[in-house]
Amino acid sequence: MTTYIFFDDALRMLVKAFLMSVILLIAASGLGLAIIETIEKTDIHVGAKRLRGG
Repeated sequence: MTTYIFFDDALRMLVKAFLMSVILLIAASGLGLAIIETIEKTDIHVGAKRLRGG
């Protein structure tokens, strides 16, 4: 019994894996940017209080 995969099927699997990895990368970078933006907003607010001496 052979367990060969046809080229069409293999190509389809590779394309699906590539597209899922791209979607995951975009989602992770968007989440990371949102976290960094939140941290920056917090730091700017705290820094402004320090500058005023409060």
